[in-house]
Parts: sequence; C-alpha cells; structure tokens
Amino acid sequence: MKAGTAISVAGIDAGIDVDDLSSLLMIRHFEQAVLELFARGLLNGTTHTCLGQEYVPVALGPLLAPGDFVFSNHRGHGHYLARFDDPEGLLAEMTGREGAICSGVGGSQHIFRDTYLSTGVQGESLPVAVGTALWFQRTGRPEIAVAYIGDGTWGEGAVYEALNLAALWRLPLLVVVENNGIAQTTPTARAMAGDIAGRAAAFGIAHVSVTGSDVAAIRARLAPVVDRTRAGGGPVVVEFATHRLGPHSKGDDTRSAAEVAAEREHDWHDAYRRRDPDLFAKVEDEQRKRIADAVERVLARPASAWERN
Repeated sequence: MKAGTAISVAGIDAGIDVDDLSSLLMIRHFEQAVLELFARGLLNGTTHTCLGQEYVPVALGPLLAPGDFVFSNHRGHGHYLARFDDPEGLLAEMTGREGAICSGVGGSQHIFRDTYLSTGVQGESLPVAVGTALWFQRTGRPEIAVAYIGDGTWGEGAVYEALNLAALWRLPLLVVVENNGIAQTTPTARAMAGDIAGRAAAFGIAHVSVTGSDVAAIRARLAPVVDRTRAGGGPVVVEFATHRLGPHSKGDDTRSAAEVAAEREHDWHDAYRRRDPDLFAKVEDEQRKRIADAVERVLARPASAWERN
C-alpha cells in the first residue's frame, strides 16, 4: 500500500444494510439522550458526544476481531456501542446505576471492558496501544491494536514517541484519526502546521485518507488496509475527514450558527434517509424507542456500588 492513499465516498451509493443502519441510529439516539440527561442533572461527571461521527466505528466494527484491543478516547460512546451494542450498560455507567460497566466509577470517559479501554487524557492511549501491539507481535497472535484519536491529539509528544516505535518495530497498530477540524474550540488549522499525512510519512507509516460516510463502501475499501496490518505489514494511520455536529462537551459550542449548519450538510443521517425513506423511518422509530426504554429502565435501578478488590 502506498504511503498516501485516499478513499473518497460521495453520498450513500450502496444499498443500506439494516444492521448498519440500526447501529448508526442507536448511537445517534443514545447521544441525544445523553445530552438531555446531562441537562436534567442525571449524569455523573462530564460527557462528550460523537454526533455526526457515528459512522466511523460502525464502518470499522466488522473488520475487527473479538481479540483485537480497541483504545478509545474522551469522545468514545460510539466506539463502545459499535463494539458491544450495550446502551444500557453504558447508560448505567454514566448515571451510576446497577449494571454499570465499571460500577459507575468510570463515567463517560474512562471505560474498561474485555478488549476495550477508553481515556479522557489526550494521547495517553497510543503508547499503551503500541505496547499491546508489541505483545501481539511477540507472542505470534493475529490480533491488532486499534487506537482512536482526534486531530487535536497530534499536539501531544507521546503520539510521536509511540509512532516512532510502532514504525521501527513494524507493529500491528491501526491508528484511527477522527479529524473533525476543531480541537475543543480551536480550529485545527490554527493549531497544526502541515497535516497528519505528512506527520505519518515522517515515520514511514502508511496513511489513508477517508472522506464520505457510506458505511458499506468505507468498510469494503478499508478491509485490505486492516488485513495488511494484521498480516505484518506494519502500522497504518487512517484519517477520517468527519464532522462534529454537537458541542465539544455538554453545551460549550463556540461556533456560529452558520458554521454548525455547514457541518450539518455533511450529516450521514440525512443522506441515509434520502436513500430509503421508508426503511429509515422504520429503523429510526425502533432505535428511538429502544433508547427511550433503556433510559427508563436504567433510571429505575438503584445506585451502583463499588468495592475495591
């Protein structure tokens, strides 16, 4: 694979897979419910939604094996839900109720379950992912380490230390960059010199650029990229040009109404609806009800309890 590869997917061209659409809409309604619960004072701690970016983990999900280790970040609800399809467990964690993934002490950002770990500390997961990838390699295992990071994380020195070792040792590492063009409230163009492709190239790491939000098309084109990494081809950086529709966290969006409206023109939600309005309406009603029911059940539970082992 060439160091700089671009994958462009315009619109929603392929037929719609019901499972993919269900996952997309489940995550969308989950995130909308999260913002409502926060406004009502029912969440523990802060929260960062992935509104507009749901298609990234949904596209990647079937390409990852159960033993692959996924490292997520502060904006990781969609990463977790695409991997485990467990909105009740995540809601319980965020509201501190029985059935919480981590007994309610991890909250929105710090989740550990099986082969999944998220953190709110920028850049923290990449060195750990490199260590995990090294263990996979040295033990002859077929798994890969997957690290989700944002464009703002490229301001952390740990990112470059990790990439240097991953390239040097040709580790089975997939770095997924969700580049939404704004780091908290600072446009990326005002904080980053050059681009992510150039930074990957400095280490001799393959870089793939993905535009568009057709889940099936993205998955088909990334399948050989993931296979290459899994087969010993070394690390790869896959950069999604995506769009953050919601605030950085709760309600702190400093963008103008016009800027947010421009982002919404790229929303996968509208593109999928136009493709098959009847199917879309049916699945959306199902997932809206699923999340509403999950919220009702979780809020009816007693508080979670944590005991130190």
